[in-house]
Amino acid sequence: MKLILLGPPGAGKGTQAERLVKNHGLIQLSTGDMLRAAVAAKTEVGLMAKDIMERGDLVSDDIICSIISDRIEEPDCKNGFILDGFPRTVTQAEALDKMLLEKSMELDAVIEIKVDEAILLERIEKRAAETGGARADDNSQTLKKRLEVYREQTAPVSDYYRKAGALNEVDGMKPIDEVSQLIESTLN
Repeated sequence: MKLILLGPPGAGKGTQAERLVKNHGLIQLSTGDMLRAAVAAKTEVGLMAKDIMERGDLVSDDIICSIISDRIEEPDCKNGFILDGFPRTVTQAEALDKMLLEKSMELDAVIEIKVDEAILLERIEKRAAETGGARADDNSQTLKKRLEVYREQTAPVSDYYRKAGALNEVDGMKPIDEVSQLIESTLN
């Protein structure tokens, strides 16, 4: 099973990915983790990425796609994987489609966890008040900025998959267990 989970920060993608990993024996692939692993392994692509990151620049789509291309061929991805944090742009989504086609692979599902951003902000503000702002991400200004970046860069990816007839939307405002059930019914 090969999946993409989409949704804004705070939508519960991480929680749902953990459940999918546990229930289906999938591997969760985070682009950040993969970049760090490629750098640590001193792969050709990892060394290119290291130079770019040390300069403080963003790693290009070509390098990210190359790392993902290598990673999804690893033996632990044989049962399937969940892409987390990729694709972030329509350009990356198009590159992923091409990559999967070349590998004779296809996505089983693209699932977007839909949430009400105003309620997300309320939750963060409430959690910050309850915990005294103990968590670094318990900040409505930070979340507002992350949501803005998501809307500008990543939300168009949903439209890309919707136009391709591949997007499945689930209501992320429901309780966690219900969201999990909705995702499972989408997969079955």
